[in-house]
Amino acid sequence: MVASLQRFYSALLFLSCVSMVACLVAISLNMLTRVVDGWTIAGLDGYAGYAIAAALFFAMPAAFRHGDHIRVTFLLDRAKGTWFRALNLWSLVLGSAMSVYIAWFSCRMVWQSHLFHDVAQTGDASPLWIPQLTMAIGTIGLAVAVIHALVEALITPDAAGTSPVDAVRSE
Repeated sequence: MVASLQRFYSALLFLSCVSMVACLVAISLNMLTRVVDGWTIAGLDGYAGYAIAAALFFAMPAAFRHGDHIRVTFLLDRAKGTWFRALNLWSLVLGSAMSVYIAWFSCRMVWQSHLFHDVAQTGDASPLWIPQLTMAIGTIGLAVAVIHALVEALITPDAAGTSPVDAVRSE
C-alpha cells in the first residue's frame, strides 16, 4: 500500500514537472509570436498561468511527504513524549479535515464549472473546468498525503519523539 502511495505521489510530481515545461513552452511561444509582426496566439498568457497553478497543486502531496511545506513547529519542537504525540496527532487530524474539505470544494468547483459551461476570460474562452481539474487532483493528492501521515502517526506509537518529517529525512 505504501509503495502504491509513493508511486501516486511520484506521478503527481512528474505531472508537476511536465506542467513547468508546459509553462516554459507557453511563455516562449508567446515571446516568439510577439517578434512576428501582427501574429498572436490567443490565450497563451492564460495557459502559462494554468500550467504554473497545475505545477503547484501537483507538487503539494510530494512536498508534504518530504517535509518541504512550511510547518509551524514552535510547539512541536519543544514538546516531548506524550505531549508531542498529542500535538502531532491533533495537527494531523486538523490538517486531514482541512485538506479533505479543500479537495471536496475543488471537486465541487470543477463539477459546477462543467455544469454551467464556465469559460476563461482569456482570448480563447477555454472551458474553466479543464485547468480547475488540475487543482482538484492536486488537492485530492494532498488530502491523501495528510491522511497517510495521520495513519502512520497512529500506527507507530514508538515514534513518539520524532515527527513524520524527521522520519522521512532520516531514510
